[in-house]
Amino acid sequence: MARYSNGESVLSRLVRLLEAFGQDSQVSVSELSQRTGLPLPSVSRMVAELVDHGWLQRGADRRVSIGASMWELVCRAAPVGELRQAALPYMTELHARVGQHVNLAVRQGRDVLFVDRLSAPGAVRIVVNRASRLPLSVSAPGLVLLANAPSQLQDEVLAGPLPALGPRSVTDPWALRALLSEIRRAGNAICSGWLDPVSASVAVPLSSGGRVIAALSLVVPNEDPAKGVPVLQHAAAQISRALAQAGVSDVVEPKPGTSNDLVGARNWRPMGERPAGALPSQRLRDSMKGR
Repeated sequence: MARYSNGESVLSRLVRLLEAFGQDSQVSVSELSQRTGLPLPSVSRMVAELVDHGWLQRGADRRVSIGASMWELVCRAAPVGELRQAALPYMTELHARVGQHVNLAVRQGRDVLFVDRLSAPGAVRIVVNRASRLPLSVSAPGLVLLANAPSQLQDEVLAGPLPALGPRSVTDPWALRALLSEIRRAGNAICSGWLDPVSASVAVPLSSGGRVIAALSLVVPNEDPAKGVPVLQHAAAQISRALAQAGVSDVVEPKPGTSNDLVGARNWRPMGERPAGALPSQRLRDSMKGR
């Protein structure tokens, strides 16, 4: 494989370039250069070639976005495609009943990756989109996936640092470990106002092959989110049966590393930790207020 003078391969540079897009719908070539640390002339040449192949597209303002050819390729991805195919009919039914956002998410390394979302006009404000990525510990679907993850991964996450993307993010490892235990016991996670004060996220696990492989969640007004748990669990049971029947028992291979380039974390200012003198039980009660 061709390499640059510093030993980096062409493919490595291509991956850096594509991963720099994050959640931005459009980005300039100079911004891509800044995010990747690659020379502007190199980025300009790579972008031009990717535009020629349809992987990227350039707008009238010369800003660049993901192209139709890449979108087509990604939509064929398996086994995420199999997960979406099994879940979508029941997500549609759930969406029709609640009239709010319905999310499908999987774990990738220490992140939660949102692979699909159904929304409606007039639904509550939401801060994540399809293909958004967040640390496992800051949202309801992430917490459900973390609570059911291997103990080694839990220990790695709890070893920190634990990010705070809102006033209710749990940054104390003792409190987070207790919260994960409660989520496993209850079979659901409810995060009221964690990422946005006007909304709450409710999540339950999706299982196949005897283990949790994904999470189904609602984003609803931050009023009485717990009332969404029964209908969410009903849909999750249907999806889990469909996954088992389709033989889908694995979804996304864990990606090494941590959430150092998260689409949402770029725009959120970390909040302060809870007072150091608070007891773990007090911190746990604080973290679960509104549940």
